[in-house]
Amino acid sequence: MRTALITGATSGFGAAASRAFVAAGWRVIGTGRRAERLDALKAELGDDKFHPSVFDIRDEAARDAALDSLPEAFRGIDLLVNNAGLALGTEKAQDASLDKWRVMIDTNVTALVSITHKLLPLLIERKGAIINLSSVAATYPYLGANVYGGTKAFVHQFSLSLRSDLAGTGVRVTSIEPGMAETEFTLVRTGSQEASDTLYGGADPMTAEDIAGTILWVAQLPPHLNINTMEMMPVNQSFAGFAVHRAG
Repeated sequence: MRTALITGATSGFGAAASRAFVAAGWRVIGTGRRAERLDALKAELGDDKFHPSVFDIRDEAARDAALDSLPEAFRGIDLLVNNAGLALGTEKAQDASLDKWRVMIDTNVTALVSITHKLLPLLIERKGAIINLSSVAATYPYLGANVYGGTKAFVHQFSLSLRSDLAGTGVRVTSIEPGMAETEFTLVRTGSQEASDTLYGGADPMTAEDIAGTILWVAQLPPHLNINTMEMMPVNQSFAGFAVHRAG
């Protein structure tokens, strides 16, 4: 039985992926800060299939302590799903909070790099895989994306660079880059349920289950196949148009 470590498993893509992987016969280590949500997943999925690992992904000491205390059955990690991440604020760069920028960089970039580095020796030993959650914001700029888009562009390029470095090890690396998907993402970003409902209303967005199914499909491909990058959007979303400011 293979084991996946999925960061940010308390909601959205991470929670849906945890359910999908367990249903497909995997063991899952789910990480996150909200113990009550991880405990609920454990009760739902079974303590022999899902292990809750409670820590803030930015706290390396807490992460290391949690990983060092994994039950024996969950120690052989075959897949790292770097899902934990967030966007904060929609302001233009000149109006944005530097503190929010730092939180996004610390979470989306620094913590992702750190846990990847921590698990690389084990993943190489087991010829495992890494699936990183980037975003269409890595490619297509939009008003207010600034640092969030920059962090996701880093994830895209880091994934490609990992592929280059890991060639010959058997480790697969994929960057999955979703567009509009209705989760808690916009609620966290704006603090407003109304803003979330307005953004997704009538758009028929992707769901967490759509993304989870894609993550599982990539993970279960034959070991000689690698999906480098996968960009996904709902049919009703397309590429942003050019913005033109006119004087006068």
